[in-house]
This record gives sequence, C-alpha cells and structure tokens, in this order.
Amino acid sequence: MKRLYTLLFALLTPMVLTAGTIYLSPQGNDKADGSKENPLRTPHAALKLAREWRRTADERTAGGIEICFEAGRYALERPIYIRPEDSGTEDSPTTLRAAEGAEGQVFIVGSTPITDWKKKGNCWVAEAPKMHGRPIFSRQLWGFSGKLFRANQFGEGKMERMIAFDTKSRTITIPKPAIEGLEQAPALEMMVHQRWATAILRVKEMRYEGNTAVVSFLEPESYLEFEHPWPQPVIGEAKGNSSFMLMNAREMVDENYEWWQDPSTGRLYLYAEDAAIDPNKQTVYISTMERLMTIEGAPQKAVEHIYFEGITFADTAWNRPSEEGHVTLQGGFAFIDGYKLYDKPGFAWDENLENQAWVVRPEAAVSVCNARHIAFTGCNFIALGATGLDLATNVHHSSVTKCLFRNIGGTALMAGSFGEGATEVHIPFNKIGSEEGFCSYLLLAENTITNATREDWGGVGIGCGYVHNTEIIGNTISEVNYSGIAVGWGWTKRKTGMERNRIAYNTVRDYARQLYDAGGIYTLSNQPKSYIENNIIYAPVDAPYATNDRGFCIYLDAATDGYTIRNNWCEILDSFGFNNPGPKIRFEGENSPEVDRQALENSKKAKQ
Repeated sequence: MKRLYTLLFALLTPMVLTAGTIYLSPQGNDKADGSKENPLRTPHAALKLAREWRRTADERTAGGIEICFEAGRYALERPIYIRPEDSGTEDSPTTLRAAEGAEGQVFIVGSTPITDWKKKGNCWVAEAPKMHGRPIFSRQLWGFSGKLFRANQFGEGKMERMIAFDTKSRTITIPKPAIEGLEQAPALEMMVHQRWATAILRVKEMRYEGNTAVVSFLEPESYLEFEHPWPQPVIGEAKGNSSFMLMNAREMVDENYEWWQDPSTGRLYLYAEDAAIDPNKQTVYISTMERLMTIEGAPQKAVEHIYFEGITFADTAWNRPSEEGHVTLQGGFAFIDGYKLYDKPGFAWDENLENQAWVVRPEAAVSVCNARHIAFTGCNFIALGATGLDLATNVHHSSVTKCLFRNIGGTALMAGSFGEGATEVHIPFNKIGSEEGFCSYLLLAENTITNATREDWGGVGIGCGYVHNTEIIGNTISEVNYSGIAVGWGWTKRKTGMERNRIAYNTVRDYARQLYDAGGIYTLSNQPKSYIENNIIYAPVDAPYATNDRGFCIYLDAATDGYTIRNNWCEILDSFGFNNPGPKIRFEGENSPEVDRQALENSKKAKQ
C-alpha cells in the first residue's frame, strides 16, 4: 500500500523539467562535450549535438534544449542550417541564446578582418584576404563603428540629374564627369534613381560627346532597364529629370572612409586624409557571406519551436549588382523579366493591365521558410548587406519582438511571399484556402529599425507581402529611403487571401529620404478586415532627387481595400495618398495632427 501511495503522489505532483544545456565559446573545440567547462566552438556542432539528443530521445531534451553562446565573435565559414530534425516541441523547445552575462556580446558574423594595411599617400592599402586561394571580393566593408563608403562620384547619397534616357538605343546621357579617366575605369557602375525604386547598372561603355557622356550597359540589366515600363527614369517631370551617380572607380576615392577594391587584384584602397583613421588600430572587416542562417522545413514538415534570444547577426555581403546588375520593380525585388504590352493589353483578371513582370526575392542574412513557432526576441541585426531577417514563405505563429535592426542594406524585416520566381507579380495569388506560400499569425512588435535601405534605396523598414492575421505593433522606424511599413502585394482588388492585418501603435519618421511615391505606412491590394490605427507618422522627408511630391503619411496604393483607418497622428493635414482604392476603405475619427500624440506615445510605452 505504501508503494501505491508513493506512485500516486509522483503522478499527481507536477514535474519540474530542466533544459539540457549546450555551451559554445569562440575558444571552444567542436570535439568537446559541450559542457560549460568544455564548450563547443561552432553553432553547427551545437545544433548537431542537439539533433542527436532528440534523435536518441536523450533525457536532457525533456525540458527543452538551450544552446548558450559565451561572449565573442562567431565567424562562420558556412551558413547555419536549421531543418525539421532540429525542431523542438511546445514543452521542449530549442533555444539559442546568449549565456548569462554575455547579453549583447554574442556576434554571429559573415566577415573576416583585413590586416597589414600600409599607408600610401592619402590611402591605406591592403591585400584582400584570400579564400580558396583567391582574393575575397565584396561590396561591403565594415569598420570604425559603421559602414565604409564604396567609391562614388559625388559622395554617399548624392546624385546629379541625367540629360536623356533613350529606350531605343538603350543609353543614358549624363553631364560629362569632372573626374578624369572614368571612361577607362574597369567595373564602373551607375546607380539610377527611378521614382520608387533604384537600378544598379554595370557600365559597358561611356563615350564623350562634347559636354555630355553617353553610357551603355552590360546584360542582363541593359535589357531589363530599358524594357520594363514601371518604374523607369523620367525626363521633364515637375521637379526635373531623374538622377544618377557613377560608382566604383579608383579615381573617385577622395573622401575619408571612402574605399575601392581593384577588380583584377582584389587590393583594397581606403581613403584617410585624417590621421586618426588607422585601420591597423581599428579592425576593418570584409564580408565573406551573404547568408548567415537558413531555417528551412518542407511544405508538409515544418521546422518548429526554435527560439533566439539576445544574439547579434552581423557583417554580411550583397554581391548581386557586381554579378548581374540590379533593376528593381519595388521593395528591392529585382526583375527576372519585365516589359510593356503594346498589342491588346489586359487580362481576364485585369483588363487594364499594360505590363508584365517577374521578380526574384532579395538575399537575406537570416531566412525562414516552412516553419512554425519561430521566435526572435531581443536580437540584433546589424551591418547587413541586403535584407536583415526574412520570414519568407509558409511561416506561421511566429514572432519578432524587441529586436534592433541597424545599418541594413535593404529591407530590415520582411515577411510573406511576393509571388517571386515563376509567378507574374500582378496575378491574384492563386493559393487561396491554402497556408502554403502565405505567412500568417505573425507578431512583429516593439522592434527598432534605423538606418536601413542603405544599399538598395527601394527597400523598406518592414515589408510584408502575402500575409494574413499579422500584427505589426509598437515598432519604431526611422532613416529609410523609401516607405516605413509596407503591407500587401499584387496590385489587385480581387481576393488573394490577405486579410485581418493590423498596423498599430508604430512610430514612423525620417522616411522617403531618397525615393518617393512612398508612405510612412503603405498598402497594396485587397486586405479585408484589416486596420491602420493609433500610429504616429511624421511627414515624409523632402527627397532631394524626387521628380514630384508623391510622399504621404499613409499611402493607399493600387487597389487597396478592406482597411479601417482610425486615430492616427499624422504630422501634416494632407496626410493621405490614394491610387484607385476599393469601396471598403473606412475612415473613423480623426487622422491628422489633431490626434493626441502624447496619449498614443503613453499607450505605446504602457504596452511595452
């Protein structure tokens, strides 16, 4: 009888399960046992050990697995790959986090230091580190607490108006550069401002005609730039012609922190007229990787219950423009193909459509697809070449909260399919009734995004495509070159499956710094039962190279429908942009400077 009472007591008493813990250190050894005294060195080894614990039903998985990173830089030689076999459960998740006392000091990086700089005139010169016997080439150098400026004609972010854009000859005419010798520069590039997007074009030839230069370009970007109709540069609009800048020539290196890499030798030149700029005393890193981590399941076998806490992801590259140019439709999505329909435009689902386009998804430092219950909490995404964090397709019941995104080349935080790949972008998304492709039940909350879209000005702070039941709550966004928060895709009034999205209690300022046709909050297409409410949205920046004034606090772009818009503090009275909105847009209460901004700020703080 005593034995029976003991058994009943054990069954009725809640069990306190502790997580099995695996430790890592940059000074560790992947042949160690992963204990605190004998840590592993790489995340790959830690994940493999955790995977083996789960495969063998090790008792250490009972309360979950914690992979604890001691402070330091974890320089990857290959991306981290998390697969369905790494999945945890609700009761036994896998958590990757900074070890106690290492918060804010754990860096997963895709870079390597550049050493042995030598001063020659006003430049420091170094040989690029080698990988597989060849110099590393990159468009990104990180150092001196930020991003170093790749050589350009006028200085970072500065442009000049073009003279002509000729679709027949596929040339752009510009004023003759004041810098001598650019017509002979190897690997010269041109960045083009085209309304709400940019293009980066590799120069094929630049010939001078009097006080002008006529520039032609390599393929495939030459075809893409001159065939696609939206968006192209404009000549003679209200505020002038579209603008450009030339980039990537040794002759342009003339400002502190500006740099250039010789395309034939890999040798690096860093301008440093200021004696305080010494790369032998403050380490400069060259990016070696575009992707740091992929979390990827299969459509019917998701990765589940993986959590990240207090980890910094940093120092990635973005090399696409150097290899094939970069001509974008919107939001950083580059064309695969695109052209105007001259004969009998229109389709059964859009009788007025006069162009077609196919796009590719931007690279991301961290990518998630076919996953559920993934959480990033208190993580940092810093110094990244393209997209920061991408919840790409078929991601559900997941969250990104209290994270910092800073110094991001493209969009900081992206979610949902954008019909990329084989799907023409205007076709109403054809997976209605299926979770595959969509992202849903996402929480993107209390994140800080600043200084994003530095490489591709057409990116945004937070960009969501085909999502539903997604909450974008309490984020702070500043210093972006296009829109702050953008939700929706497809340019269609038809049902797509996007619905019940909520954009609330966000603060958006200092946006549309370079491009226009932009919004602090920007929407596309039909999204029934969705809300834009209680946001604080400052006026757009007066973009210096815009050719018109289409910048708004809230921009309901093509076919936006289904939104209720209420109680948003907008800094200016003329706060809204409209482009053929649907009949189910609802405005409630005040959406203007008359809203009590302080009350909204207090409510936001209370929620945090």
